Amino acid sequence: MLTVHAADAVHGAPEGADAVAVDGGVVVAIGAYGELTAARPGARTRRWSGLITPGLLNAAAPALLEAAYHPDPREADELGTDPLTGDALTALSMDDARWGASARRGLQRMLRHGTTAVRGPFARPAVRTAVARSGLRVHAPGPVPEHVSLDPLASVPEPPEAFATALAVGGPADLAVFDVPDPAALRTEGAGSCVATVLGGRLVFRRS
Repeated sequence: MLTVHAADAVHGAPEGADAVAVDGGVVVAIGAYGELTAARPGARTRRWSGLITPGLLNAAAPALLEAAYHPDPREADELGTDPLTGDALTALSMDDARWGASARRGLQRMLRHGTTAVRGPFARPAVRTAVARSGLRVHAPGPVPEHVSLDPLASVPEPPEAFATALAVGGPADLAVFDVPDPAALRTEGAGSCVATVLGGRLVFRRS
């Protein structure tokens, strides 16, 4: 479905660009909202407050999904809500089913941070299955960030290293929207404040 996503600005786009048109899983235009909608009168529109960026890449995904347990909300009283590692993870009785459920919850939490791609590889079959079913793009192995976090922007020194791909016409329609209108503020203010995540043209996370 043809959709025009509009916000205060588009990261990396020319000045005045505040919208991205996507058709299916592809970006078909980037520019001013008025121009994009005038040329596409039948397009659905979504308005967001903040900054549209390319989707983010979490390079620490193997550590987050295969060396950490993401508690079920029903376990919060006993285990808390943060990922468990080290001795806390060792104390759990983990099997393939539990690893798979943990990975699904971890992937959902990544989407809430604007993640649309992860770095592999994944050794656990249950985790590989969860990643494949999530729809997230899997990139080849690369540098592992020193700081492991569900928020890709907290794991790298500069934002470009966290972008899964450049936002360009003809490229994948994987977008993240952050509630900061200024691209320069993304590192200091945007981390963790994702408003929406669009994966392959589909809205997969929307903050209520």
